[in-house]
Amino acid sequence: MKKILLLCLSLMLSYGAMAQETSAGEKRAKTEKAKKEKVAKEKKAKAKKEAEVAKEKEEAAAKKEAAKAKVAKEKTTAKAKVADKKAKETKETADKIKADKEKSEKAKAAAKAKAAKAKENSATATGTAKAAAGKAKAAGNKAEAKAKTTATKAEPKAKVKKKTPAEIKEDVKETPASKAAEKKVADKATGMYNGKKVYTGPRGGRYYINKNGNKTYISDDK
Repeated sequence: MKKILLLCLSLMLSYGAMAQETSAGEKRAKTEKAKKEKVAKEKKAKAKKEAEVAKEKEEAAAKKEAAKAKVAKEKTTAKAKVADKKAKETKETADKIKADKEKSEKAKAAAKAKAAKAKENSATATGTAKAAAGKAKAAGNKAEAKAKTTATKAEPKAKVKKKTPAEIKEDVKETPASKAAEKKVADKATGMYNGKKVYTGPRGGRYYINKNGNKTYISDDK
């Protein structure tokens, strides 16, 4: 009987120990499970946070790149606008210079043509004026010659005062005054009178240069 009781007690103690061990094992398992779950949760949260951080970084990098691209695009657009404006201004300047040059060339051509026409007109006018002047001069010379002829015919020859031989001899003396006057005479010498040259004037009057350098007319019969 004692043996049975001891066996039962032993079994009870064994079951109790086993129950304690099982309870402790379950508790440990629960603790480890909880710890593992906590670690997994923490890892998951950390991974999630890291993913969020990475996503934020990517978004920030993308925004930064987009901003840089926008700035670069704006710069490129601004440069293109400046280049277009400069090209437009250059073209306008070149067109203006070309237009001014063409205008200047047209003005020069017109001025040249006008000058040539004026020169031609002037030459024609000069020729006409010269011809008219020539005709007028010829008419004037003709009229003058006619007037001289008429005057020569109409006017009597200069009256010659008769001088005595002594007066004539005195009057025909060679003097510095008579020599100087003879050099200035434009009429042609047509003879001699008492050793003096006789000149015939445009109206037919004959004369010599006396000692005083003056003209002394002589009659036609001498």
